[in-house]
Amino acid sequence: MSTPAAEDTTDRMSAEAPTTLPSAAATSPPADAHILLDTVSVGYGETVIQHDLSFGVRRGDVFIIMGGSGSGKSTLMRSLSGLLAPQAGRILFDGESFWDAPLRERTRRMRRNGVMYQSGALWSSMTLEENVALPLEQYTDLRRSQIHDIAVYKLALVGLAAYCDYYPSEISGGMRKRVGVARAMALDPDILFFDEPSAGLDPLSARLLDDLILELRESLGTTMVVVTHDLASIFAIADDSVFLDAATQTMLTTGNPRDLREHCEIKLVRDFLSRGGE
Repeated sequence: MSTPAAEDTTDRMSAEAPTTLPSAAATSPPADAHILLDTVSVGYGETVIQHDLSFGVRRGDVFIIMGGSGSGKSTLMRSLSGLLAPQAGRILFDGESFWDAPLRERTRRMRRNGVMYQSGALWSSMTLEENVALPLEQYTDLRRSQIHDIAVYKLALVGLAAYCDYYPSEISGGMRKRVGVARAMALDPDILFFDEPSAGLDPLSARLLDDLILELRESLGTTMVVVTHDLASIFAIADDSVFLDAATQTMLTTGNPRDLREHCEIKLVRDFLSRGGE
């Protein structure tokens, strides 16, 4: 997960960020937002990482949370996925405020989310099938044979049906990422969160993972929220995005990254999308 400290390059670029945000950052969220943020602030204790975040994620979109190191991308994802309460504001799913709901309702909502962690977070002592089956064993009353069939099916969706009996140490890093995706899909979520999915992958494996994300979106209609600073992935998969800035500790703009690269009035955003901000 990201920390508040930014790297030197990001510091130099962030120094160019405007102190008054342009109108692009204040565009109205989509009326059909699957996820809606209303003046949200996130951080730890009394430390604010990002504040006044207001944007929406349309159902079925691949939505990118981007920005330089230390801008709070992963912290925001923790709040969106139900792991960290925001310091202020509301996060709504289908018009219902998540953090204002009772614990039981929040738990039910979280089971409709899937999360693929940066490291994959697989249990090394379990086979790939057992890793994918774990959420089904914990949160459903399905019979063992049904769980087996679902786990094999989810692994087939990511191209790993032939590797059910393998252990994480026996497969490549890119394959472990795919298993993480399969496990995130185990409970048939309507939202999938990805934390730096291409981190640590070679370019070919990263491209294959991008292709998988798009294939799953097309076949399942799942809303995808992806934290990344990888420009190749951003331009390959994004429908929409938000740009978080470490210096001003808020969002600078939203929009399709290709459009932002060509037309955004904020130099920092154009520079990031032209040559990277890491």
